[in-house]
Amino acid sequence: MKDYYEVLGLQKGASRDEVKKAFRKLAAEYHPDKKTGDEAKYKEITEAYAVLGDEKKKAEYDTYGHAAAQGGGGGGFGGFNWGDFQQGFGGQGGSFEFDLNDIFENFGFGGGRPQQSRGRDVSIDINLNFSEAVFGTTRNVLLNKNNTCTHCEGTGAKKGTAMSTCETCNGNGKIRETRQSIMGTFQTVRECETCHGTGKVPKERCGYCAGAGILRAEEEVSIKVPAGIENGEVIRMTGRGEAMPRATSGDLYIKVHVEGHPTIKRDGSTLYTRLGIKLTDALLGGEYKVETLDGPVTLTIPAGITHGELLRIKGKGVPVDGRARGDFMVKVEIGFPKTVSKSARKLIEELRKEGL
Repeated sequence: MKDYYEVLGLQKGASRDEVKKAFRKLAAEYHPDKKTGDEAKYKEITEAYAVLGDEKKKAEYDTYGHAAAQGGGGGGFGGFNWGDFQQGFGGQGGSFEFDLNDIFENFGFGGGRPQQSRGRDVSIDINLNFSEAVFGTTRNVLLNKNNTCTHCEGTGAKKGTAMSTCETCNGNGKIRETRQSIMGTFQTVRECETCHGTGKVPKERCGYCAGAGILRAEEEVSIKVPAGIENGEVIRMTGRGEAMPRATSGDLYIKVHVEGHPTIKRDGSTLYTRLGIKLTDALLGGEYKVETLDGPVTLTIPAGITHGELLRIKGKGVPVDGRARGDFMVKVEIGFPKTVSKSARKLIEELRKEGL
């Protein structure tokens, strides 16, 4: 006789949660109604789960193994009978009960708990100019979405109204139903849609949201854009998406689009620009005004600078982690005249004679 843990692909002593997870995976694969179904294999794994899925039987099996089936463990678990197992599903004396999620949601029979346990996420796009992306900014946007009702704070009850037992589920928060399949009669469990699993409903509903606990309305959301954000980055605001009754709200995702700058380019935390200078200033040196994002800065051109050389202005680049800033790099481009006057030509010829 095969070891039940081995049948489910588990190590001996695996927890009940691990047993349940393994059974659901294998049951979905080998159920006779599936293309990959194998009735013999399916009966084998359900037999294993009938023992390991029950706390008492699992304890006996862990202690005595299959000997417990012959009564070696103080009463044992009486072996396995497929007919008894089918009856157990219908609540006719079975030792345990399956929640609908254990089987049916994997077999395509419908039912089960709602898959959505939180509100929907919301995605939007915003445009920033170059300076806003570098220094950060705050942008307010108006969103039309489901929000928690502020009048009842999401309870669905009118303020001051007491809660009463839900008549749909008799306060259990769950609805039990009987279903038929190839395995026989099953008792399934799903969350009560009237009370959303709480077992309580308000005696008098909120007049603003009609008891839903949520309202579709416009909400102004303030988005703090961090300094140094890059084009295409996404900001996540937890819990600022769609609200859902008695559940966690979704998240708000903001994709950032940064407009280019006419004269400044960015590479990480460093900014770049070009500066055209005269040939004489390249030879003799000089001073030029350079436009940065902080305003104009006077830049000293050293004598003898070469075409394409980079000059650094410290601390005028992009903030790094909101603290220190990168550099502002200036690429020098020397302007060579296409034509020269006679007097200028003579001077240049003199320079040539001097070997310059």
